[in-house]
Amino acid sequence: MAADLQQVATMFVEYYYNQFDQDRAGLATLYRDGSMLTFESASFKGTPSIIEKLQGLPFQQIKHQVSTMDPQPGVAPDHIMVLVTGQLLVDEEQRPMSYTQSFYLVPESVNGQTQYYVHNDIFKLVYG
Repeated sequence: MAADLQQVATMFVEYYYNQFDQDRAGLATLYRDGSMLTFESASFKGTPSIIEKLQGLPFQQIKHQVSTMDPQPGVAPDHIMVLVTGQLLVDEEQRPMSYTQSFYLVPESVNGQTQYYVHNDIFKLVYG
């Protein structure tokens, strides 16, 4: 189980940030109507609201650099909690900004395959 947990979390985090950095609209497949995003203390519920927030962020280019990724088993079978820390490079800014983000991932069966969606997503820039 531990290896699967780490593997699923790693694959998810890589996919999420690659998609975020290239085309934020593509993240819509990772959220559901019951999903919740808290971004810098403002909360958004449901896929349309979450994607509108992510697409409306005031930068053109972004690059996530993951420093740490720590998964834990969630409350139900195969649920996964993931805490990520890292740095962001935004547009032409030379100094990276530190951030932390947590994801609560829930499995669902799609055409006989297990896929994960983001039930909870909390993002914070880390100052200081």
